[in-house]
Amino acid sequence: MELSNLPRITQKGLRRIGRGHGSGRGKTAGRGTKGQKSRKNIPLAFEGGALPLVKRLPFLRGRGRNKVFKPHPIAINISSLNKFSKKTTIDIDTLIKYGIVGDVARRQGVKILSDTKRGPHAKLGEKELTIPLVVKLPVSAGARKKIEKAGGAVET
Repeated sequence: MELSNLPRITQKGLRRIGRGHGSGRGKTAGRGTKGQKSRKNIPLAFEGGALPLVKRLPFLRGRGRNKVFKPHPIAINISSLNKFSKKTTIDIDTLIKYGIVGDVARRQGVKILSDTKRGPHAKLGEKELTIPLVVKLPVSAGARKKIEKAGGAVET
């Protein structure tokens, strides 16, 4: 082994505080001198004795308070359906089989949305459906128009 061929160390070791003056973090161990923060552990949300932010906020009661945790359907753009062959029946199992969505879709559901052509770089026809398909999933109104325009059908 040579000095020029030593392996790289990617992890830094933990800083050993309170191990004497030579360490650079001795005596007060990087906490400064005196005061509450230099002594024991204080809560992360401690605000110097003032009423904490968590207690100042009103309670969030009632219906719909946990919207973050509710499962929302997975949105799929209509242009991602162009990889199927003609008259294919599109349902959750088909989308999982072709790798468009994962197994989570069985629990959350899927909704097909119409692509929007916005911005200077949107190419014409890029966001259109060109293949007639039979869709057995919830679709938006714009997606329904594009599926029927391509000669397909939407079944609910």
